[in-house]
Amino acid sequence: MVRIWLFIFTIQIVYVTFFTLRMILTLKGQKYIAAVLSTAEITIYILGLHLVLQYLNEVTSLVVYALGYALGILLGAWIEEKIALGYVTIKVISNDTDGRIAQQLREKGYGVTSWYGAGRDGDRLVMEILAKRKNHNKLYDTILALDPKAFVITIEPKQFHGGFWTTVIKR
Repeated sequence: MVRIWLFIFTIQIVYVTFFTLRMILTLKGQKYIAAVLSTAEITIYILGLHLVLQYLNEVTSLVVYALGYALGILLGAWIEEKIALGYVTIKVISNDTDGRIAQQLREKGYGVTSWYGAGRDGDRLVMEILAKRKNHNKLYDTILALDPKAFVITIEPKQFHGGFWTTVIKR
């Protein structure tokens, strides 16, 4: 019976990992990859469900099935974080209005659009930086190293039009 439980557990982890990745790919606009992944996902799901229904009188089978589901979500989210599909826009509002931060970020290879704004306590430099999501943490750390008091917001854009970045994104 332990082998059956291990099999149920493994099937459920794989199924839910695929399910999580498929949902994320769908939300990121990767519908064809998501469709291919869904074929494997539903096959694994039916196999696992069939197995659990065969051993429905065993409460442990349901517990193992549920634990596999939870672990599958964690594993799917972890994998998605590692592949980090897509882009982020980071908006930075800084008290440093001399443009030094924007220039240093540009020197590090980031595309920075900046302008001046009026805050409650005076002028501010506002910057928007588009970066690959997998570079988000490095960029965030760089910004805070340059200005530890900066106000930083991360946004995940869904569509792009115009600007030099659109040619880079389409590659």
